[in-house]
Amino acid sequence: MRAVITVVGKDTVGILAKVTGICAESNANVMDVTQTIMQDLFAMTMLIDISALKTDFGYFSDTLKSLGNDMNLQIHVMHEDIFNSMHKI
Repeated sequence: MRAVITVVGKDTVGILAKVTGICAESNANVMDVTQTIMQDLFAMTMLIDISALKTDFGYFSDTLKSLGNDMNLQIHVMHEDIFNSMHKI
């Protein structure tokens, strides 16, 4: 099972470290990351493996959203099943 994490907001030191830290604590393996900084705007998309997740997916998602609130970022976590369903014709 996989999930997609998106992060958007003003660039600050430690965004990647804090997001991946929560992933590591939850046993979510980062499979792929793409990020860019456009002037002072940070944008990142991560693909993670959640098959060995130590917590409930909802709790994991809420933890990342809370981090986003604390850092003035928009962090969204979407389970692969929902992502795939949204992009079917």
